[in-house]
Amino acid sequence: MAHQNQVDYAALQLYGGQLHFSFDLGKGKTVALHPAVVSDGKWHTVKTEYVKRKGTIIVDGQELVAVNALGDGSTLDVEGKLYVGGLPLDYMPKNLGNVTHSIPACIGSMTINGKQLDNESPVSIFAVNKCYETVQDGTFFDGSGFAALVREGYKVRSDVNITLEFRTTAAHGVLLGVSSAKVDAIGLEIVHGKVLFHVNNGAGRITASYEPRGTNSLCDGKWHKLQANKSKHHISLIIDGNLVHTDNPYVQSTSADTNNPIYVGGYPADVKQNCLTSKTSFRGCLRNLVLTKGQHTELFDFSRAFDLRGVFPHSCPGAEH
Repeated sequence: MAHQNQVDYAALQLYGGQLHFSFDLGKGKTVALHPAVVSDGKWHTVKTEYVKRKGTIIVDGQELVAVNALGDGSTLDVEGKLYVGGLPLDYMPKNLGNVTHSIPACIGSMTINGKQLDNESPVSIFAVNKCYETVQDGTFFDGSGFAALVREGYKVRSDVNITLEFRTTAAHGVLLGVSSAKVDAIGLEIVHGKVLFHVNNGAGRITASYEPRGTNSLCDGKWHKLQANKSKHHISLIIDGNLVHTDNPYVQSTSADTNNPIYVGGYPADVKQNCLTSKTSFRGCLRNLVLTKGQHTELFDFSRAFDLRGVFPHSCPGAEH
């Protein structure tokens, strides 16, 4: 919670597995850090108090000695909005610092000044789902939407290397697409249980297709590693260590001149994707999406997507049975 100008505020954050309670009465930030490590997947009871310039934090009954506020202010002057679990995408924290993403956790039975908060009818809610009994690293795509990254447009050009891990029980789904106003594009998708990597450098679509052998399935609810590589004259796919590759027959056409966002797990109905045959949104979990161009490597954090629909960052339900 904070004042409109964000000078006065109070916040409880999880950082490095420990809880930090920070507040500022207008004269400087005071932080109480509790030594208990709570990142163990178990339920913990947490109580924070601000009374007469003192901040206290109690975890599972263990009290951390109170910390006094800086300066001579005595009131915490905040507006009547309480954000739980994260901050809105357009909220720029000025003094809080170190806000990377919303919390991949379950939060229950919250009270403020002795009053139970109503979880069922918040003023606004975004990308909050029910609790999973077991949870894994990864981002959950519920099969209805997509994540949009790089608002200003991603330029594939002559070469790109894409790596990601996926887990699904569905035989169809869009993994990733980057397109343009022209035909230039790249696309990764699962169609009939096969992984397809399409590239169009302007002269026509080239496809590398990986089909699992025998009874092996890519749609078995287990994690699979994917690497897709585009160079000027070749494209290749490596799935769980198995390589397939295709030569580019169009010798003069070697660069995919894209300038649209990266759509992951699907794409909006009004967006054209020139290198995807499927419109089906991906249902399952993705993690460790990395795009490399030359020396530049970027790991994409889905919680920083500029548009998220039906996507729950940093929260993947344990293996579906």
